[in-house]
Amino acid sequence: MRQSEMVRAMILDAVPDAGDIPIRTYVTEGDRRLSGSLAEIGGKGLFTKEVEQALMDGVARIAVHSMKDMPAEMPDGLMIAAIPVRDDARDAFLSPIAASPWQLPEGAVVGTSSVRRAAQLLHRRPDLQIVPMRGNVGTRLGKLAAGQAQATFLAEAGLQRLDRKDVERTVLEPEEMLPAVSQGVLCVQCRADDDAAARLLEKIECHRTSLASAAERAFLTRLDGSCRTPIAGLATLSGDALRFRAQLLTLDGREEVYHDETVPLTGDGYRARLTEAMAQGLRIAEDLYAAATPAIRQLIRQAR
Repeated sequence: MRQSEMVRAMILDAVPDAGDIPIRTYVTEGDRRLSGSLAEIGGKGLFTKEVEQALMDGVARIAVHSMKDMPAEMPDGLMIAAIPVRDDARDAFLSPIAASPWQLPEGAVVGTSSVRRAAQLLHRRPDLQIVPMRGNVGTRLGKLAAGQAQATFLAEAGLQRLDRKDVERTVLEPEEMLPAVSQGVLCVQCRADDDAAARLLEKIECHRTSLASAAERAFLTRLDGSCRTPIAGLATLSGDALRFRAQLLTLDGREEVYHDETVPLTGDGYRARLTEAMAQGLRIAEDLYAAATPAIRQLIRQAR
C-alpha cells in the first residue's frame, strides 16, 4: 500500500494534471500463506498474480510491485513501464540481544524464510539455528517481540518506506550481507497495449536504476528465477562503470562462490546501454556458475 502511494505521488509530482489516481488493494496468496518458505509454497508469483490479473481484466491500469517479488517471466500482455529510483538495497538486522548477526550468542535462534539470508548467515555462523519467519513488517516485528526468534532481518527499504524510525536495527553493508537481486527496486507495470499509461509512467523512470536492475534480473534469470536457490546480487553505477557483486551458496551455507567485477558501459544511448547491462548480467551469471562448486551447480540445475 505504501509503495503504491509513493508511486502515485511520483506520478502527480511529474505530471500535476494527471488527475485522480485511486488505489485498489489486494491480499495476495503470498500474504495469506505465511507458513513455510516461498520455495515451499510456490515462489515469487504468489505476490503478483492477483494484481497482474487486475491489469489483464481492466480493473486496474497500473500495478506496483517490489521488483524482487517479480518472477523472471512476465505474463503475456503486460510490460514493465517504469522503474523509479532505487531505495536502500541493504538488509537490516533486528535483535533485542545483539547489535549484529556476528555478535549473537552461540546457538541463537534467527527467524527468516529467505534461503539467501539463511545461507549467508550459516556460511559465517554455522552454529546458529534458523526458523521460518514470514509476513509483512508489522507481522515479523510482532513475532520477534513475542520471542519466536532472537533475531531477524528485514529489507531496509521497507522500513524506510514505512517511516519506521522507531525500529532499532543495524543496517548491514553489502560486504557483510549481499542483498537480494532487485532489493529496494520498485516495478511499475501496465498492459502492453495501454500506450497512455506507458507514456505517463515513463515520466517516473530512473535510467540508472533501470540499468542496474536490468543487469541483476538478467543475472537471476540465467541462474534461477525462483526462490529456491541462495542467490545474492547487487549492481551499482558510478558514471558509466557498472559494478556487479554476486554470490551463490548451498542451502546450508557451507559452500559459496563470490564475484566482484566492474565493467564499462560503452553503448551509444540509454537503450544500447540497457542491452549491454543485460548482456553483462548474463555473462557474469555464466562465469559464476562455471566457478561454482558441484553442489551449487546441482542446486541451480534442480531449481530450473
